[in-house]
Amino acid sequence: MYRDITRARRRRSDPMYLFVHLLASFIASGAFGILFNAPKRTLLQCGLSGMVGWMVYILLESQMGGVFATVAATFLVGALSQLFARIYKKPVIIFSVAGIIPLVPGGLAYDAMRRFVENQYDLAVELAAKAFLLSGSIAIGLVLSEVLGQLLIRRVPRRRLRRRADK
Repeated sequence: MYRDITRARRRRSDPMYLFVHLLASFIASGAFGILFNAPKRTLLQCGLSGMVGWMVYILLESQMGGVFATVAATFLVGALSQLFARIYKKPVIIFSVAGIIPLVPGGLAYDAMRRFVENQYDLAVELAAKAFLLSGSIAIGLVLSEVLGQLLIRRVPRRRLRRRADK
């Protein structure tokens, strides 16, 4: 067991391992941008937001657990999506939906359903609970980034208005 853990840690620190994951997450996010009919000019940013989110997840998951890593990665995807939306004058949802695609626990949900069909209920419930927690952490991360983004947006114009009123 100890050998498996150290082998997994070594694998995650391998530059080729990280490069393959980042490339795959970039392609997956860009491909889902195409699937969701995102404008062609935004596909690079869609891929970039998914790649950055997956990178944060990979780096934090071994140290802090899957749920916290997913919240942090999704929060960063949401903040990056808001930034891209302001820069490129497009809706936030274009970048956020494509960006969270690598974080969605689809394989875990599939394994849970497969275990239910195979009558392995104890493992199925465990996998389903983990998939549910990861899905909820995606929602929490997106909501947190949206709320903090709205708070920052409201504060900036007020400061400018106060300065103009004082002059």
